[in-house]
Amino acid sequence: MTVEEMIRTHPRPTDLDRDALVHCVDECADCAATCTSCADACLGEQDVQDLVRCIRRCSDCADACTATGRIVVRLTEPDVGVLRAAVQACAAACHACGEECERHAGHHEHCRVCAEACARCEQACNDLVAVLR
Repeated sequence: MTVEEMIRTHPRPTDLDRDALVHCVDECADCAATCTSCADACLGEQDVQDLVRCIRRCSDCADACTATGRIVVRLTEPDVGVLRAAVQACAAACHACGEECERHAGHHEHCRVCAEACARCEQACNDLVAVLR
């Protein structure tokens, strides 16, 4: 069953924008996997010493995305303040990782792909924050 189906069939009504929730959860999952893969690819590069900061940003971003996706998907009695803080933190991690990966995108294709995933996730997080009341 997909996240969208789970959210649609959740027994508790919510005032939260379900489309924005689903989009954020999906982008967080994609970004977490992409960042994990990028960090691993960086470890395999000949210039790994030049990629230490990128590896760290990717690892932090993957963890932030995973945690945020898990928080967002829980609809029963959400604390909107906690939800907002988690989503904003995820957007910040995506921004930092995306900027760092962009620095390496000319030399490493995996960094280009990761920067794009981070940008999409950052946007999905910002979109969700915009509709949180």
